[in-house]
Amino acid sequence: MTNFLVVVTDDQGPWALGCQGNDEIRTPAIDALADNGVRFESFFCASPVCSPARASLLTGRMPSAHGVHDWIRGEAYGVADEARYLTGLTTTPEVLAANGWRCGHVGKWHLGDAREPAPGFEYWYAHRTGDGPYFGAPIWRDGAKVSEDRYITEAITGEALAFLETVARRDDPFYLQVHYTAPHSPWLGQHPAEYLDLYADCAFDTCPREDPHPWFSWEPGPISDAMRDPRPSLQGYFASITAVDDGVAALVRKLADEGLTESTCVVFTSDNGFSCGQHGIWGKGNATTPLNMWENSVRVPFIISVPGRTPSGMVDRGLAGACDLHPTILELANLPRADDPLAAGASLVSRLDGRTGAAEHIMVFDEYGGTRMVRTAEWKLVRRHGDAPDELYNVREDPLERHNRIDDRYCYQTIDELNGLLIDWFAAHTRPDRDAYRRPVSGRGQLRPVWHQRPDHETYFGGQAEIRTTGAGASEV
Repeated sequence: MTNFLVVVTDDQGPWALGCQGNDEIRTPAIDALADNGVRFESFFCASPVCSPARASLLTGRMPSAHGVHDWIRGEAYGVADEARYLTGLTTTPEVLAANGWRCGHVGKWHLGDAREPAPGFEYWYAHRTGDGPYFGAPIWRDGAKVSEDRYITEAITGEALAFLETVARRDDPFYLQVHYTAPHSPWLGQHPAEYLDLYADCAFDTCPREDPHPWFSWEPGPISDAMRDPRPSLQGYFASITAVDDGVAALVRKLADEGLTESTCVVFTSDNGFSCGQHGIWGKGNATTPLNMWENSVRVPFIISVPGRTPSGMVDRGLAGACDLHPTILELANLPRADDPLAAGASLVSRLDGRTGAAEHIMVFDEYGGTRMVRTAEWKLVRRHGDAPDELYNVREDPLERHNRIDDRYCYQTIDELNGLLIDWFAAHTRPDRDAYRRPVSGRGQLRPVWHQRPDHETYFGGQAEIRTTGAGASEV
């Protein structure tokens, strides 16, 4: 039976890996995973912000079907008695646990109450919020609030290693998700010198210093600070990823030491993308008003290695997305996929050996509140609810998305076709009571589940951002 190790970073742009063409960042262990497996060059999150993206990874549903529409504010923003946002949904670990897998979670959860293990998990080490300091991080341990003395990246790795050591003594298969908080802000004064010093003389040429985009949000905090003076934040951002790479190296060594390498599928990805100056912004989907769907916000790294199945160093250049992970893991586990009419993904297993390529006409979809995207190999259409501007890009000819062709009369037929595809697809993958499109999702956070909704539904989403101005914590914006 196949074991699963799923590593997820937080806010990692698709450009922020050596194997993705960045010659400045140091990620030898993750690059080695790509050398030994399949790297998907065009893998897309389901929503360009963490909580809805993470819910989609675990359920195979889009935000308008699972109901997590924005990052969850939680205790860091004064929300008491948090709900569990995945209540009533079937997740990957629940299915695996019901069929004999031992499931563990270490690191960031950010899907509501993390005091006790979520359904399916028996091993649980969870970050209490969605962000925060790298030293003294807020953690739930055995149902109690504690402050983690260790550097949180190393603590997450250490807890994952402990889980692997335990399951190695048993015959049961395992599923372990390792959710690092890196490279999420804060970046200044947060990382050990051994990592920061690696980038002391780095030119950071891979992160352009463009003029700020007119849509960029100048909310006070680490994002706007980085926009004004990028170098210190870039040093912290790069350092945090290299620290994760050391963690991945330790996990891979542990698999080898315990004789688990040949039986373990390893996945590496991120919840959503990120820009560090690209397109004139720092941040992700909520770095702008209106919310954005630019490539660096919606594309993420994705590497998968399945011993005996994936060829070494293969690159899949077709489109794929976060909702595909759930059915992919279940197929690799030889388990039937649950009958879910709102399932939005498809298993990638047939593409892992290189014999079945991705069809050119494949599409991926993305959403963030009233902003929705359909992406083909050639075109990207972004539609927004209300009077916010729409966008159309020929991403094959214009990969940096500089020329919005939404008003180009020569593109009207393309717009009509893509708009029809987008409308029809979301109609088939949306639950009316959890539909995000007409709700006031602003990018400023979600206060409670929409399935608790009262008529005054505007109270379920944040309005003006609440930025912490003390300590090392940083908001999702």
